[in-house]
Amino acid sequence: MIGEAFFQRCFYPVVFVFLAVCTGNRVSGSGKAPEETEKARQPTRVLAVDAFQHYVEHFNKMEEENVVNLIPNARAWEWMKENVPAFECPDKDFEEIYWYRWWTYRKHIRQFPDYIAITEFLTYPRPVSSAVGHHLLEGRWLHNNHYLNQDILYWLHGTDGKPHDRQKYSSWTVWAAYQRFLVNQDREFLVARLDDFLRDYQEWERKRQGPEGLFWQYDVRDAMEESISGSRTAKNLRPSINSYMYGNARAIAAVATLAGKPGVARIYEEKAAALKKLVQEKLWDRQARFFKVRLENGQLSDAREAIGFLPWYFDLPDRGYEASWAQLIDPRGFWAPFGITTAERRHPRFRTHGSGHCEWDGAVWPFATSQTLTALANVLDHYPQPYVNRQHYFDALKTYAKCQHRNGQPYIGEYLDEKDGTWLKGDAERSRYYNHSTFCDLVITGLVGLRPRSDQVIEVNPLLPMGQWDWFCLDNLRYHGRLLTILWDRTGQKYGRGAGLTVLADGRRVAHAAELKKVRSEE
Repeated sequence: MIGEAFFQRCFYPVVFVFLAVCTGNRVSGSGKAPEETEKARQPTRVLAVDAFQHYVEHFNKMEEENVVNLIPNARAWEWMKENVPAFECPDKDFEEIYWYRWWTYRKHIRQFPDYIAITEFLTYPRPVSSAVGHHLLEGRWLHNNHYLNQDILYWLHGTDGKPHDRQKYSSWTVWAAYQRFLVNQDREFLVARLDDFLRDYQEWERKRQGPEGLFWQYDVRDAMEESISGSRTAKNLRPSINSYMYGNARAIAAVATLAGKPGVARIYEEKAAALKKLVQEKLWDRQARFFKVRLENGQLSDAREAIGFLPWYFDLPDRGYEASWAQLIDPRGFWAPFGITTAERRHPRFRTHGSGHCEWDGAVWPFATSQTLTALANVLDHYPQPYVNRQHYFDALKTYAKCQHRNGQPYIGEYLDEKDGTWLKGDAERSRYYNHSTFCDLVITGLVGLRPRSDQVIEVNPLLPMGQWDWFCLDNLRYHGRLLTILWDRTGQKYGRGAGLTVLADGRRVAHAAELKKVRSEE
């Protein structure tokens, strides 16, 4: 187990060390990182990690640090060296945003009286639950498991078994917790959460499931207020919450299988199958060829919205629905100069709700962008179709990186204008460092292409198109208890490991291809 010296470096100030360790041991499997040794770590280093320290030094100087949580700016680089995979590429603006997003994520790791939790707003007194799924997907690559173990306990277990998540917002937390397991393989911690997962799902059924079996939600409680299709009071059947609940049911079935409870697994596989059938029957608009909101009056909305891509985030649709993705790259659909819009641009009510008050009627939200790009990566990986390709993924991810700037500096806020990239909350303090999306996870699982699996096979399917970059390297990536390096070197001269795509595990080559294509370890 990780020693006291490590916790002293990571949990600053010292008073938090005691709180974190004590609260972490309240329930089974609550969170010490896997044992590491110098012998295991050293052979995997391809990149000289200190070459990236200048990014953090610049970020630290950009503005005053007016909110300090568990890891202050002064310790940011030391913490990042210990915890995050290193990444480099020829596009230094893109590379900078990768490091910036880890730097900002670290700001949101906060100690509360019972557990550590990942916050969404730096200035709010308590965390908000709407983006927990994003926090878990982004943070699953941290070397120290303690932070996310604590975060899951905070939301789903709570003090004395009373969870902090009172289900104010739609949630895919259970699914994200399982996706994290696919990275760290901590079976003990995950299985110990099964009762929490079951309680959470059953409460959603009680509160939000309609008689036909689909779930309803107000758009504001989907964290998507002022949408074209919904309202703060309309109980509509939305692709978002129904996709989340499908993913949660599949995750519970998988956890129950790990726990040796096949009866529970079967019940939740049946729940997922029923939701899948209903989503495809009731929320699919055959004419528009898109998943849509079904309104309280029984009619489908006349608007295509980005939540119609969400079923693919969870691999919900059968084959045959992929025509939806033609809308992603249509400038009259969702493709705009500064990102992927949250509603189709051709709709007469596009961007008609005003500005600056959390409108989801078309502006670009990183929350939705990261969901859509995760879904797109799934489509490109295992849904054969003619509508979108790797170049579209790459272009969209580059645009996403480009938009994360304000006043000439890296910046991540709430949402932005699709035409000129203006952040629509302006100087609002709550919008600074808004932890409401993923980016590093998209680089790791999409662009570089590590596809987490439940078995011991290492599968990599880069979505970087041939001819775009001559090289990249993702280094010191913890996966299934091993440290991976995934690198692309067109000529073999950049890294000296041979030409092509190479995957190293604990310093030893386990997969290789001459081109950017799917590879699997031979072990």
